[in-house]
Amino acid sequence: MEVTTGLTWLQEKLLQNYFGGKKFSLLYKASVHGFSGVELFRKCCQEAPTMSVIYSRDYVMGVYAQKSYDEIDKCSIILFVLQDTNISKCEMSLQTAWKSGIIWSCQGKLSINLETKDVKMASNIIETLGLPKNDPISIQEYEVFRCEDLLDKRKIQGITMDRESLLSTMRTYKPYGDLVPQVRILLLGPIGAGKSSFFNSVKSVFRGHVTCQALVGSDTSGISKKYRTYSIKDERDGNFLPFILCDTLGLGEKEEGLYTEDVVCILKGHISDRYQFDSMKPITSGHQNYIGYPLVKDRIHCVAFVFDANSVERLSPEIVVKIKSIRREVIKCGIVHVALLTHVDSMNLITKGDLIETDRCVPIKLKREAVQRKFGFALSDILVVSNYTSEWELDPVKDVLILSALRQMVWAADDFLEDLPPKERGSDVQRRK
Repeated sequence: MEVTTGLTWLQEKLLQNYFGGKKFSLLYKASVHGFSGVELFRKCCQEAPTMSVIYSRDYVMGVYAQKSYDEIDKCSIILFVLQDTNISKCEMSLQTAWKSGIIWSCQGKLSINLETKDVKMASNIIETLGLPKNDPISIQEYEVFRCEDLLDKRKIQGITMDRESLLSTMRTYKPYGDLVPQVRILLLGPIGAGKSSFFNSVKSVFRGHVTCQALVGSDTSGISKKYRTYSIKDERDGNFLPFILCDTLGLGEKEEGLYTEDVVCILKGHISDRYQFDSMKPITSGHQNYIGYPLVKDRIHCVAFVFDANSVERLSPEIVVKIKSIRREVIKCGIVHVALLTHVDSMNLITKGDLIETDRCVPIKLKREAVQRKFGFALSDILVVSNYTSEWELDPVKDVLILSALRQMVWAADDFLEDLPPKERGSDVQRRK
């Protein structure tokens, strides 16, 4: 029979974060293995570090120890209490007395007796932990976990290998049928969603160091005022990579930000690099920079709708209506599109380990489902990234997320190119001649 913990998902996640991003493996459970100090010692004596969890009537408390049970005489421990989502702690030196059933003892300040199922603490410790005074603490359940780093050396090696494989895939990628030298990926989204940050992050990965070419800001007016088409050089050989990231003015409420008419012109290839958006009116065919007869290479081949994971559920009705309207235009143009969730690393309760398996992370899963409900994207088309914003060095975990999202985008661009009518491909070739 599988032995499972009594910790809720939220309690486990809070404790994982509190102790520096740990993975917990259940070693001992008193209701299964017996309320016996001898049995506990037998199962846990050479494990370190460990977290012991005591379930009382109204709260969870426990002991975190860096040393194993056979080495903990006179070592330091962390005594903690978890109430709702708050954790309080007290650090103290430890002595043990296994023969008397007391498994944790601290010179009159703390005594935890597994066999009598009670916890005794000095009044100053009770006050420090924020517990009710003169309230006897009975042990209803007792569990011991082995604590391991979520990202151990083996996992880091695996992530690094994934990163190198993805880099190789993107460097050797060729657009479908060699119809274009580079596929164009348009980044669209609300002001401050992270469009420019995503471009900077992609460039950083291929440059081998964190860089910031596109200006990034968080004010309500956004930073990108021009339509920019960014090619990226590979630091390895200096050649341009086979994709172009197109950055735009953010989508604002009502008449703020990008016009839907401007988006249509961008999709069809009518707008050139560095076009200055006019907040008063959309571009027209009479504009001096208007491209009257764009080639297939000038068109957008994939659209990525960018959303901040921390605010996507609070988008105003006006923004939602505008995005849905633009998405309909994208569909009319036959362009495959995806959604990109940014800033997932700053969500509550997210650890670095969660970024390795985003499909299994409950908070991220809920955000993806929220995007699906609000805008209708398929879950498989909702990608997750963690952009470089304030870091000084590259992180292989972030790189894998960024490169995985980019790979999905170029695959989507290939779907668009493959679906082009033969006459459009042929006319494009003739005009290039």
